[in-house]
This record gives sequence, structure tokens and C-alpha cells, in this order.
Amino acid sequence: MNIFEKILALTVLLFLLTACDKEPRVAERVRAIKTMTVSDSADVRTRQFSGIVKATDFSQLSFEVGGKVETVKVNIGDHVVRGQVLATLDERDFKLNVAAAEAEVIEAKANRRHKKAELDRETSIFRQGAGSQRKVDRARYFYEASRAAVDLALAKLNLAKRDLEKTTLHAPYAGYIAVRKVEPHVEVLPGQMLFRLDGEGTLEVVVGVPETTVHSLVNGSRTDVAFPTLPDETVQGRISYIGSAAGAANLFPVKVALTDPPANVSPGMTAEVTFQIKSDDNGGYLIPLKAILPTKDPMTGYVFIYDPKTSTVRKTLIHGEGPGRTNMAIVSEGIKPGDILAVAGVSFLTDGLKVKLMQPDN
Repeated sequence: MNIFEKILALTVLLFLLTACDKEPRVAERVRAIKTMTVSDSADVRTRQFSGIVKATDFSQLSFEVGGKVETVKVNIGDHVVRGQVLATLDERDFKLNVAAAEAEVIEAKANRRHKKAELDRETSIFRQGAGSQRKVDRARYFYEASRAAVDLALAKLNLAKRDLEKTTLHAPYAGYIAVRKVEPHVEVLPGQMLFRLDGEGTLEVVVGVPETTVHSLVNGSRTDVAFPTLPDETVQGRISYIGSAAGAANLFPVKVALTDPPANVSPGMTAEVTFQIKSDDNGGYLIPLKAILPTKDPMTGYVFIYDPKTSTVRKTLIHGEGPGRTNMAIVSEGIKPGDILAVAGVSFLTDGLKVKLMQPDN
């Protein structure tokens, strides 16, 4: 290798070494976080009770007359409209009753005409100077009795026709058949419950509340309602009724009207109702459970407080008072009103980490 080639090789080597010393700069990645501002005072305590979802409007349907069931036209879960036929009774006996009542009316009217003719005859004889007032009065009495007999026969006919009409059971309003307790060709009694019809529209949860809690509830106050079979569904409700007398197991019935329940919430489902009861003293602040990084001590944890001046988060130890509302915790120490907390992905944050806000502070 000549001198020129050696100089060229040395130059290339020096260039490569210089290039390797200059590492490329990696752009600093700033994590975006979702936040909330501490403001909700936890001056409430909560109580949770299980209940059953029911339609606000429901009816237990039965025939007003007894007889043998001829047809049943609906099944459990069927949707019905107002006036739709649900079941019918055998009409034959009722039609015979109508025919008998009609015959009684005809007989009563014929007797009335006869008694009217007798009264007119006795009155005419008396006016001609014969007969007697006693006979006239007697004829008038039998005529008035015949008129009353016609009225009675007509009333019996109307009752017979009404009973015939009652052999068909209609839906009083639109809704869904929740219970069916009847089959064709069985004898039923008047008033015997055959169907339960749940009306369309609003739903409510019925719970039993013990006497130690019921007197702390306020009609119209807000509640949170969760559903064990629908873990992702939580619905707001309002107390619509508080019972004044205890029922089974010394529990007071309380109804909670659901506000905008999702379509997959149906009557008969189990619900967990969380009542918020005003406390006498301020127990701390409500923050979401997902904002807390847990520790071995269940009453402590860490939160990350955002500092807008440095755009960093500060890992802060907190002390809690236990669960608050649904998916919320009561924190008594470590935070104050106005603190901005990270509420998502806290397990990926570290003390002093530079971050940016994912969205406006809520």
C-alpha cells in the first residue's frame, strides 16, 4: 500500500469514529394523564342494600267471574297492547244465564201490562160509581209491584250480560307478561291471580331497609344503583317511596325510581342500591378508586398530584376512611381542595415525572 492509500484509509477511519461518537438525540416522551380536581366533600356516609327491579306500573290480572278457562292466548315475556285478549272462559253457562234473564224480563213486562189493565179497569168502575176505593188501591199496589219486578229483571239481565263480557280478559295497558299462572281447561275463581302485567316505561328497585337506616333517608334524594349481572352498568336513581310500616324481617319497603336505565335492565333483576346519608361532620374528600395506588395498608395509598408550574406529578401518601359512593373512596389526609389528581394509569407514573393533561381538568 502506498502513502496515498494509507492516508485515505486513515481519513475514512477517523470519520467513522467521529460519527459513532455522536449518538442521535431521542425526543423526550411526555405522558398524557387524565385528571380531576379535589372538591367533592365526603360529608356523607353510605349504606348498600339489595333489591329487585320492578316495573313502576304493574297489575295482577284475574277474571271477575269464575269458570272453566277455554283459551290462554299469551305466554311469559310476550308484549301486549292495550285491549288485547289474554284469556277466555267457557261462555256457555253465561249465555244460558243471559237467556234466562231475558225470559224473566219478558215475563215481568207481560205481568206489568196485565196489572196495568187491572188498575185501569178498577179505576174506571170506581169512577162509574161501582166498585170501591180499596179495590183501586189494591190494583195500584200490584201494578207498582209489577213495575219494580220489571226493573229487577232488567238489572239481572244487565248483570248477566256483564258477566258474559267478563269471560274475556283484556290487557288494561301495553306491557309485558311477567307471570302466567293459568292453563286451558282448568277451573278458576273470581279474583284468582292469573297474570302479572308489567307496564312499559319507568322501572324502580324495591329494597328492604332496617329501622336503623330508614329514618335517615329522604324522599327524592339521589342513589346509585348497580347490577351484579351487569358489572359495567351503574344507574342513578331517586327515592320515590319510603314505607311507614315495617314488613317481613322488620324491614321497611323503599322504592327507588331509576333514571334512564339501559335497555338491558329488566324487571326481576337483582340490584344493589347505595344510599347516601348526610353525616354530622366532614369526613374528608371523595376521589375515584382508580386514582389511588394501593399499599399493604388498606387504609392508606398514594396519589399523584399534578403541579401546573412544573408540569410534573408528585407522589403523595394519603389516608382513607373507607369506601364512599360507588367506585369512590373517602380520603381524610394527604389532599386538599384544589389539588389536581391523576385518575388513570397511576401505576405507570413516578414521582417527579413530567406529564401533560390529556383533557381539560374536570
